[in-house]
Amino acid sequence: MSVQEYLDKYTLSRKLEDAVNAAVRAKTTDPVLFISNHMKKGVQSVITKVKARQILDSRGIPTVEVDLYTNKSMFRASVPSGNSTGMYEAVELRDGDKGVYLGNGVAKAVKNINEKISEALIGMDPTLQSQIDHAMIDLDKTEKKGELGANAILAVSIAACKAGAAEKEVPLYKHIADLSGKTNPMLPVPAFTVISGGKHAGNNLAIQEIMILPIGASRFEEALRMGSETYHHLKAVITEKCGAHNCNVGEDGGFAPNVSSFREALDLVKEAISRTGYNDKIKIALDVAATNFCIGKRYDLDFQSPQKSGQNFKSAEDLIELYQELCAEYPVVSIEDPFDKEDWEHIKYISSLGICQVVGDDLLMSNPKRIERAITETACNALLLKVNQVGTVTEVIEVVKQAKEAHWGVVTSHRCGETVDSFIADLSVGLAVGQIKAGAPCRGERLEKYNQLLRIEEELGDQAVYAGEDWRQ
Repeated sequence: MSVQEYLDKYTLSRKLEDAVNAAVRAKTTDPVLFISNHMKKGVQSVITKVKARQILDSRGIPTVEVDLYTNKSMFRASVPSGNSTGMYEAVELRDGDKGVYLGNGVAKAVKNINEKISEALIGMDPTLQSQIDHAMIDLDKTEKKGELGANAILAVSIAACKAGAAEKEVPLYKHIADLSGKTNPMLPVPAFTVISGGKHAGNNLAIQEIMILPIGASRFEEALRMGSETYHHLKAVITEKCGAHNCNVGEDGGFAPNVSSFREALDLVKEAISRTGYNDKIKIALDVAATNFCIGKRYDLDFQSPQKSGQNFKSAEDLIELYQELCAEYPVVSIEDPFDKEDWEHIKYISSLGICQVVGDDLLMSNPKRIERAITETACNALLLKVNQVGTVTEVIEVVKQAKEAHWGVVTSHRCGETVDSFIADLSVGLAVGQIKAGAPCRGERLEKYNQLLRIEEELGDQAVYAGEDWRQ
């Protein structure tokens, strides 16, 4: 296409004339800059290039980062990764070459973006999120995105979402709200990891995480302050009772004291909350991750201990009794994965007791079919949403709608291998999910999510709504 043909096709002569007239009316002191910006707004944004690279996540393990270019700007996104992947989630494509990054390289995923996805998306409108996502799904042609890799597809999907928001000149959370049909964004209650165990730490604690939820705060800013203060009081409590060497942290930033029992760990947290004076405002959540220590039909609470006694095996019925006691003795309001991911019977039973929120993570893996089964069988009452288990922004919006229509709670979650991308903060606000789990109030890759929520609350001003007591809505 010649220059003249391009000018004629996009009626640029008329648009330039309009820009000049607008500059005159505005009495601008910098007419060239004004006309340039006016012209830029008058041209439709399209994707011109997608460039990917391999970067390292918070554990020093490779992940995918994408730069998506439009004719106006560049937008960057990176994807997180978990410790383990399940058979029901979208496929994270790894190279498998043990001589390079111990087999964890993502060069194949990067190549798929640079050579296949980029070509397929050039010329597309970044505001049309569903069309972009389905173009990648169609290009992949597999049920779980195993051809191109969910890590490749998701990175591009998130970058496109950011580009779409910029084209509409709205904040990212507002664009996500528009895509989902939501009209009232909401700041989520943060579930701060304060004690780590299980596969996320090197101590003897079987349970993977103990979290605190400042549901009694009036604003997110206050909730973050409560979380930070409690975290630092907990450090002092652990130092006093266990020694300073027990204040090392796990992958999510939670302290990893060398305790072995649920009660011993919860007593430390309860004491820290008491020292803050926020007893009535902070609740506790548990991520048991019971699949990690399920052997047959029994649960080995000593699975982390190097000197196993063989005497600490529990049946599912034993765990039910334990959970009931913990919810009565401590302000526990949420338990994640209380049983093995295939133990539907006991998960259904504990949900029926109504003692707390029961969150499905390994049980559901953000998979629509698993979610539908859980809804039908009343197996749990909350979804742990991990965007990389789904694979595209469009599909994430759909699984949240699925959970919300069942009147479930939704917890947007980070992964143990994180990046500094704060996308899930905007996602939580835009979809008004009510809860976000992004790790401890320490470590840069965790704090980036919480700090972004601070910025969003500030931007919303008087219109900001913190979920607070309505954290499960």
